[in-house]
Amino acid sequence: MTTIWIVLPGLAETPEEFDRVVELLPGLDLRVIDPWCTPITSSVDELRMAAGVPAEAKIGLIGHSIGGLALLRWALTRPLEVTRLVLVDTSLTSETGWRWLYPGTPGDRAVRAVLRLLGRIGVPQLLGPAVRRLIVWMGSTSNRDLLSKATARKRYGDALSWLLFWDELASSWVLAAEVDKLVAGPVGEVAPVTLLVGTGGSSRFTANQWLAGQQRLADVLGGTIEVLPDAAHLVHLDRPDAIAAAVRR
Repeated sequence: MTTIWIVLPGLAETPEEFDRVVELLPGLDLRVIDPWCTPITSSVDELRMAAGVPAEAKIGLIGHSIGGLALLRWALTRPLEVTRLVLVDTSLTSETGWRWLYPGTPGDRAVRAVLRLLGRIGVPQLLGPAVRRLIVWMGSTSNRDLLSKATARKRYGDALSWLLFWDELASSWVLAAEVDKLVAGPVGEVAPVTLLVGTGGSSRFTANQWLAGQQRLADVLGGTIEVLPDAAHLVHLDRPDAIAAAVRR
């Protein structure tokens, strides 16, 4: 049976920016989930439905940033479904944020109210594309954005885009706490795991601490690490070839 590979982007990311990864893996069934339609932190069943995965399919998972956390939960809770796991500069289980801003708290409601107001008065429409450029500039060594200007305006200029980003971030803290408990408990047999870690560009300032956290996670999962000194956090923009090579192994 052919393996279906599911790609889950990270915070404030789009499926289009993984186009180069898809191009480098011709012949594979590679399905990129659109976080703007299906939240990254959705349940495993919701992610499966978004990817259109048949019940008995062999599944490979590729997750970037908080997408890595979501797919790690998938691999740990349903190990018989997953045959391979590639974590691309994944968020760590220690990234549990501030509890006073967790979803449903007064702090969360206040932030959401402000972001709704900004959306109504047009701030995302005005600044959204510039925010996208800043994200790429800070998170990439190549500064190579795969999004067209029209796509950037459509997605990042949407009135609800900043609210979406907040929901992703706040929900990722809850997800991190959940996955941390899974990792801290008895970890049974897990599919082979490869962790790709970017330590270049802006990532170099925290590279030692970041790499140490990734190594601890790899040790628990019995995974292997590949350090990418020429890539920052947006590995899929800087080194899509490294992701493709990890999938082919």
